[in-house]
Amino acid sequence: MRKKYELLAPVGNFPMLVTAINAGADAVYFGLKDFTMRATAKNFTIKDLDKIKKICEPQSIKKYLTLNTIIYDDEIKKIKKIIKKIKCKVDAVICCDFSVIKLCKKYQIPFFISTQASVSNTETAKFYKNLGAKRIILARELNLKQIKKISKIIDVECFAHGAMCIAVSGRCLTSQFLFNSSANRGKCLQPCRRSYFVKDENKNELKVQNNKIFSAKDLCTLPFIEKMKKAGIKSFKIEGRNRDARYVEVVIRIYKKALEKELSEKEIRNYLNELKKIYNKEFSSGFYLGTPTSDDLSKTEHSSASEKKHFVGRVVHYFPKIKVATIKLVSDLKVGDKIIVIGKTTGLVNSKVQRIEIENKSVEAGKKSDEVGIKLLNVRKNDEVYTIKKIKRIRK
Repeated sequence: MRKKYELLAPVGNFPMLVTAINAGADAVYFGLKDFTMRATAKNFTIKDLDKIKKICEPQSIKKYLTLNTIIYDDEIKKIKKIIKKIKCKVDAVICCDFSVIKLCKKYQIPFFISTQASVSNTETAKFYKNLGAKRIILARELNLKQIKKISKIIDVECFAHGAMCIAVSGRCLTSQFLFNSSANRGKCLQPCRRSYFVKDENKNELKVQNNKIFSAKDLCTLPFIEKMKKAGIKSFKIEGRNRDARYVEVVIRIYKKALEKELSEKEIRNYLNELKKIYNKEFSSGFYLGTPTSDDLSKTEHSSASEKKHFVGRVVHYFPKIKVATIKLVSDLKVGDKIIVIGKTTGLVNSKVQRIEIENKSVEAGKKSDEVGIKLLNVRKNDEVYTIKKIKRIRK
């Protein structure tokens, strides 16, 4: 049976891939080293596609490759080589440039129209459908009523959670002007997240209430996801290829539950509190419920997360029969610490330190350079170990 909704996860590396699948993703999207709108993510190589396919196909996970930047004439040969090599290795290509669309059609590779195309009306949706597109990732600047109209024409995918651009997505030139690093080439350095001050020609400075005047809050649709379902959205996309495996695990796990059933108000509150623990710039409903206002601008430059992860060591041995890992510490670890383990094959494992042993003797804590043993499920040699700490914020 076809699933009613697709939960689409961002993947920037193998730990994120395995984590996304374990957390409940129905599909994943990722980029190569070139022609992707997240060029600053680690991304993959063409050689990695066989391994990705091997991981995804046994669990029927769809694989979407992003080739969604603008393309220049001197790059046509290169993009053609890529598309010829990826045939039968991905389920669809996400693109916006007509050169890529033409090549996908030539080599019979399904293609989706990227949000970079800013599709925002029914006539444009009809155009791309007639061109052969299987799906459109709609412009972020649409409300639910507008989305519902377009969803009757073609399958639509919409962002459900993650960072938002202050400009029409991908069209901002601030990064290009300041740093010669173009958003249209996937190289945005996000200068919008910084603090800005207003000065006149006499260097008089205006004090503004929130100097993050270009920094949008993150999108979070969890409180009104039932309305999203009724709008006819087929695929719910999570933004975050530059995030980490923990971010993917928390967001995918929570939105999976929300897509499987209608959440109670209490469940929504509890899940929102969980989402606030990981990277966020506070939450907004975007354009879905109406045009954003000044209240949808963030007041933080980096993250409003209430927790952070701290690297403490790496697994040097794992004994599966007794489910014990030995860890070489680079930082202190104590009984009671909340930890996560991240690895290329492991994905992400959540745990809590119940007992620590050094040379078969129980201890309350291990220190830097110690090799300690703790109980852990299904981890592997070279996996990274992190403690999760609460962030203390000073109220201004």
